Amino acid sequence: MKHGKASELMDMIRTVIYAVLIALFVRTFGYEPFNIPSGSMKPTLLVGDYLFVSKLSYGYSKHSLPQSLPLIDGRIFFSEPERGDVAVFKLPKDNKTDYIKRIVGLPGDKIQVIEGILNINGEPVGRMKIDDFIEMGHSENNFNRSPQFEETLPNDVKHAILEISDVQMFDNTDVYTVPEGHYFGMGDNRDRSRDSRFLYDVGYIPVENLVGRAEFIFFSINGSVWEFWKWPDTLRLERFFQSIQ
Repeated sequence: MKHGKASELMDMIRTVIYAVLIALFVRTFGYEPFNIPSGSMKPTLLVGDYLFVSKLSYGYSKHSLPQSLPLIDGRIFFSEPERGDVAVFKLPKDNKTDYIKRIVGLPGDKIQVIEGILNINGEPVGRMKIDDFIEMGHSENNFNRSPQFEETLPNDVKHAILEISDVQMFDNTDVYTVPEGHYFGMGDNRDRSRDSRFLYDVGYIPVENLVGRAEFIFFSINGSVWEFWKWPDTLRLERFFQSIQ
């Protein structure tokens, strides 16, 4: 009898160990969950969005591993990011903090913002006014409106951005020349994003720092995830399993 209970316990322990190992493998080499803590990627991503990031997309570096273990030199199985990808990367300043931005500049590109318009290699990208972005404020029946535009990148990727005005800080910049082996990322909430335009805070993104491409939202909530009794009013069901464009 005692032997039977001991055998059951060992089977349970082995099952838990296998489950943990499988989860670590998937998280390291397949898909890793992330959540959005700030509004720098509105309207594409909102505070309280939970999403899966594909680590398969760009290959693997040490930052693909837990705690950025230095077991991979450089990057292996590398695939070039495409302009317009929404990518997670480690902040170059500390190589620890997870950041998420849209890749708008590739190695060798010249990037400049002129009166709020993104220019790539001397050519302004297309920008068309669309309906305002409306989101619920902090109190009931309180809504915030923000000017929203559709931006079309040179490879015909279209996505929405927010632009409060064209005279904010970093709406007029010098020319940024993206170094080889680096990328230029910007937030879709252009006047509320600290991104590659801020060279001393974020700057150019080294290829080694790429973690993966954001694929889809699997959960979204306008409030605390732990206050489950409020879920009927705070879950954003329409955003569940929404792909990220």
